[in-house]
Amino acid sequence: MSQPESQPVTITLLDKEFNFNCPADAEAELLASADFLNEKMLEIRKTGKVLGLERIAVMAALNLAHELLQSKQANTSNIEERLRHLGNKIDQALINETQTANSDS
Repeated sequence: MSQPESQPVTITLLDKEFNFNCPADAEAELLASADFLNEKMLEIRKTGKVLGLERIAVMAALNLAHELLQSKQANTSNIEERLRHLGNKIDQALINETQTANSDS
């Protein structure tokens, strides 16, 4: 299986350019991700509490990782709740079916 063609892509984070090679079909996603990260970094820089590109990048990465973990936890809780609900519906349907079968006998 051949590797997808890669192409150079330049992204800008806090007015500093970074060059990457990425698959041709992933350029739009890389640019969208870079724009999102740049927005987060700008928010942090505006607070004035964190200085330096590297420290701002680390803070942005930590904030995004935290948001991702919270989102995963919320999704897991939602899935567990839905599974409990479905289990209860199945239990109720089985009870109803058993009662119907017993009354027919």
